[in-house]
Amino acid sequence: MTANASAPSSLPDARTVDVQAIIASVATAAESGTLVFPTTAELSLKVQRLIDDPDCSIDALAKLVQADPVLAARVVAVANSVVYNRSGRAIDDIRSAVSRLGFNTLRVLAAAVVVRQMESMAGSPAHRALAMTLWEHTAHVAALSQVIARRVTHVNPDTAFFAGIIHEIGGFYLVARSADYPGLLESPHGSLLAWDAGGAAAVGRAVLKQLGAPAAVIEAIEGMWDGYLAMPPHSLADTLLLADHLAPVESPLSQLAGTGREGTTAEIDLALDDETLCAILEESKAEVESLIEALRA
Repeated sequence: MTANASAPSSLPDARTVDVQAIIASVATAAESGTLVFPTTAELSLKVQRLIDDPDCSIDALAKLVQADPVLAARVVAVANSVVYNRSGRAIDDIRSAVSRLGFNTLRVLAAAVVVRQMESMAGSPAHRALAMTLWEHTAHVAALSQVIARRVTHVNPDTAFFAGIIHEIGGFYLVARSADYPGLLESPHGSLLAWDAGGAAAVGRAVLKQLGAPAAVIEAIEGMWDGYLAMPPHSLADTLLLADHLAPVESPLSQLAGTGREGTTAEIDLALDDETLCAILEESKAEVESLIEALRA
């Protein structure tokens, strides 16, 4: 007897997965405030809330950071990175690291921990691999955003770094929830088009609101979703768009949506002259790599 050419899949056929309805359901769940974070992420959110307290002190922050080994390691790693350790003097204690970084950068790192913890919520090995690629993309965009903010758009570099860290937070939430929707992320190339056609904005907007992201940052990420790059680039949204275009790792969700980087080269050519582009990619190479390595820790 001849064996069947292919065994039946345990996953729903991609054509039976209503991606648009699923994304709407995920957005509704996020809007309702039913987000569930691991313990480490919850502590990182407490750090962000403490920073917002006008009576917040370095000692209080250091004590809270020390309660979480993941955040503590990240804080020390970034404090010793090329960007923040211009003197070359390494430090190994939390209080000194918090003092060197300042509250704005600490807010960024707390957000980074939340994002990484959402990555760990992915249910299957395939989904965790997808989330890891999404994190690689996020780390590159965050590091490049800081460089572009300093050299091109002249917006606050710390704010640009923070916006880069959280700009894909909705994507991480989608991956974290994907186990509830079998077949969603196994669909063929192009079937996740609804994500880029409004889904990313709907889910991302809801998650950003629940995380208490600043209005100016949410507005900039909204501008990134719109995809219109000003000439010359000058805003935080422009900063994010350029960083996204230049990031060597593309978002895997955009790849699943079937939306490549058409027109990207032309947009970069219009926004940056060759000399400026080379300065960003070459002169700041060590800074970008240092930040990315610190964020991967």
